[in-house]
Amino acid sequence: MLNRLDDVARGFAEACLRDDVAAVRAALDADAVAVCDSGGLVPAAAGVVHGAEDVTQLVAALLCGRPPDTELTIESVNGRTGLALRRAGRALAVVGLREVDAKVTDVWIVLNPAKLNGWHRR
Repeated sequence: MLNRLDDVARGFAEACLRDDVAAVRAALDADAVAVCDSGGLVPAAAGVVHGAEDVTQLVAALLCGRPPDTELTIESVNGRTGLALRRAGRALAVVGLREVDAKVTDVWIVLNPAKLNGWHRR
């Protein structure tokens, strides 16, 4: 049985896959926040990103307009529905989501290569 987070995550992923930035924005709560963990090893936003407009820009930069050799999939992230971005089976990003009232309120993006090893597909 799907829960509301499943539906919200699928809609969020589909918006990213269509490169539909307006739909990404529509999926976000006005007060959404995002945090990236890059370990300082890859370029990422520093600190917490506040507000739907800024979170939309971050998500669009990382997950929309992907090169054709990448795949964005729905995955279980820490026991909840989230997303994984891979190229040639290697994880580039793992995204955890939280929703309230069918809107994404929190986005956690792991970009740190040291933390993505377990996400690689062989």
